[in-house]
Amino acid sequence: MKVLKNREALLGLAILVTMGVIALRFPAFIRPGNLANVFNDTAPLMILAVGQMMVILTKCIDLSVAANLALTGMVAALMNGAGVPLPMVLLTVLAMGAALGAVNGLLIWKVGIPSIVVTLGTMTIFRGVIFLMTAGKWVNAHEMTDGFKALPRTILLGLPVMSWVAVGVILIFAVVLGRTALGRSFFAVGGNPHAAVYAGIDVGRTQFMAFVFSGMLAGLTGYLWVARYAVAYVDIAGGFELDVVAACVIGGIAIAGGAGSIWGAILGALFLGVIKNALPVVGISPFWQMAISGSAIILAVVFNAAQSRPKGRIILREANQ
Repeated sequence: MKVLKNREALLGLAILVTMGVIALRFPAFIRPGNLANVFNDTAPLMILAVGQMMVILTKCIDLSVAANLALTGMVAALMNGAGVPLPMVLLTVLAMGAALGAVNGLLIWKVGIPSIVVTLGTMTIFRGVIFLMTAGKWVNAHEMTDGFKALPRTILLGLPVMSWVAVGVILIFAVVLGRTALGRSFFAVGGNPHAAVYAGIDVGRTQFMAFVFSGMLAGLTGYLWVARYAVAYVDIAGGFELDVVAACVIGGIAIAGGAGSIWGAILGALFLGVIKNALPVVGISPFWQMAISGSAIILAVVFNAAQSRPKGRIILREANQ
């Protein structure tokens, strides 16, 4: 029964059960090589889920992550086509992603606009900027250098570099959230903003930092996405922000802020990754993925509400004591 009360254990069990059911009909699905491919396919979602988790912890939401990814990915592709060295491209997308996140954070912190309104607006603006930069044209594989495309796909100790980048991001931010004052501030701001102020925490600045981290990770993912799939265009990763939010909510990150764990967010992303990769195997149209993600969000919110609902007090028993 303890497993049913622990979100991470329950998610891990759900992932294992799902893979077991699929393996009954398609044993090749659980071969190590295929599982490594599933993990690698889910790597962008895991990276973005880490950033989104920090934002949600502070009672905000970032709906612009996929558009940030698309814009930074396009900039990376254009810089590569102009002959800019790869290290400079990587530094640029990290800085640019962080700057785009900072725009969101500043509008929320200094202007007081709700995060959902700000990020809905910047989501559209970012994709509009891509169109203005390219006039709607694509950057295709033949316009990218071999080194630019090869880095995320290079195999290191049995896994592509993109998978190792995801592992590195997870470990780094697990330390940030669990071992630093800033990480504890994310939880404090989301859990009780008023108490956080009395504790000397600047709520607006903390939310700003969460958006900077989210934007920086979106910028990193922008390069990884474009380099791996060898294409950049206006609508790249369209709708991917839903999957990112779904991964967090399924992983037990409280949409009201202040509660959750990075491991829950990662397991939520892996759950969606397994489902996404399993759909073609079992003959279900990939177009159902959006419906499944939306349903999973609703079920997860219901589950979270049921778990967090305070138990009623037995007044008569207390009166008799």
